[in-house]
Amino acid sequence: MRKAPIRKRKRISFSRDARGSTAVEFAIVAPIFLMMMFSIFEVGWFFYANSVVDAAVGDASRQIKTGQLQKSGGTDDDKYQSIYANVCRILDAFGGCDNRLTVEVNTFASFTALAADSTPPTCADAPPDQLDAIPFVPGGELEIVRVRICYIYNTLNPAIGVNMAESGTNKRRLISSLMFRNEPYETNANKRD
Repeated sequence: MRKAPIRKRKRISFSRDARGSTAVEFAIVAPIFLMMMFSIFEVGWFFYANSVVDAAVGDASRQIKTGQLQKSGGTDDDKYQSIYANVCRILDAFGGCDNRLTVEVNTFASFTALAADSTPPTCADAPPDQLDAIPFVPGGELEIVRVRICYIYNTLNPAIGVNMAESGTNKRRLISSLMFRNEPYETNANKRD
């Protein structure tokens, strides 16, 4: 039996050599894998932040609905600062509230009037005249109230994977609303006395 020439043998052994294939495969697959992992993390963190904003509006609404806020002493500005501080305490994990958080509390004559109101929420990046016009009217017993929170959330991962930011920025507005009728907190307090 004749042996193949040396050149032919080297060609055959080179085509069977797989020492660098793992590195090449990793270089092809790694960016896709990392992009998917960052995307999953970004989407998960975004939904977590959104649920925290929903919890914050629920907490603020509970204080208004039960009359805790209305019965607390102080001016309307003091009451607003109290609600703002409570909401900010919940959202502080996402980077603070300065120039990021707005809290709107308004009353309506009926649920029909509430449904007809199509004014968009005012976020902290709005012009100053719109920020000054944000209502804070917690209402009295049995009044219909809407509480809206807008929090400007900085996305974590604008370059790799899914970009949850609004176009041209690395921010996303998280808006949550809750509508309810205030409880008869004065009436109930008089019955207990």
